[in-house]
Amino acid sequence: MDREQEEMQFLGLFGVYKESLKMISSWRKMFTQITLTLILPLSFIFLFHIEVSNLLFRKIRHNTEEMNEFQPDSPQHQKLSDLLSSEWTVFFLFKLFYFTLLLIFSLLSTSAVVYTIASIYTARDVTFTKVMSVVPKVWKRLLVTFLCTFAAFLAYNLMAILLIILWALTLGPTNGGIAFLVIILIFYYAGFVYLTVVWHLASVVTVLEDSYGFKAMMKSKELIKGKMWVAILIFLMLNVSYVLIQVLFKKVVVRGWRLSSFDRTAYGIVCFLLLSFLLLFWLVVQTVLYFVCKSYHHENIDKSALSDHLEVYLGEYEPLKPKDVQLEQYQV
Repeated sequence: MDREQEEMQFLGLFGVYKESLKMISSWRKMFTQITLTLILPLSFIFLFHIEVSNLLFRKIRHNTEEMNEFQPDSPQHQKLSDLLSSEWTVFFLFKLFYFTLLLIFSLLSTSAVVYTIASIYTARDVTFTKVMSVVPKVWKRLLVTFLCTFAAFLAYNLMAILLIILWALTLGPTNGGIAFLVIILIFYYAGFVYLTVVWHLASVVTVLEDSYGFKAMMKSKELIKGKMWVAILIFLMLNVSYVLIQVLFKKVVVRGWRLSSFDRTAYGIVCFLLLSFLLLFWLVVQTVLYFVCKSYHHENIDKSALSDHLEVYLGEYEPLKPKDVQLEQYQV
């Protein structure tokens, strides 16, 4: 990074974006290698899942409509019922396979990008071979953090469902009840966005500090204080871009019946490349945001200690102790 850490606390939304783009441009060879190895497969898995899920579900819907035309005790109805059972099984198995691959490549990509940026920050000699040798040793810690985050999201959603059930049993769809439901949904979405921001920053904490799981989430929660709105705006804008690419792919490639095969393929390639760049940019942004939050809280990362921590990843993993990178306080 070109900026000193003390200066990074002043970066806002566009400052973080600019710093991230500058880093990708300066180290484009390294990030291109990471993209080709990990992020392109991740993008392909996501878009391929949309296409296949649409085909499977369309077939299930067609057979369901056809089955409803026969009497429940007829041979045709029974045959279609058995066929639907098999199709639903294939559908759910495909979803399970998809989420497994998505999780693996997401964790590997996060490990590679965060490690690379930390190496650049500490002026270490970073090569693609080194990065790929480190990735398998980092992703297990990231998996623990992901599972803890998943548990937090699950508990949060269960509480929201319980609250909506209580709303239905008490107020219901009255004038005042509808207004109260809207307020509930607004607070639910705000909490969901907040948890998402905490999760993304916790992933960086997991790689660069002696914290993972719920401990990393608590550390992330403390870090985003003071930079809350910047973090939320950053990830909202990235999520909007992500949704737009997804919608474009569904409308033009998956359901673009009036387009030729060539046009659909061309649009598919465009969506694929846009998504790949967005995912890379997303990972770089969340790492840069980590250093911004550290700077804002006057936690000066000892580059030599962090470099030693990164070096350990090349051997047997040994967590960095809080006293090493927790970092000395500096005055501004």
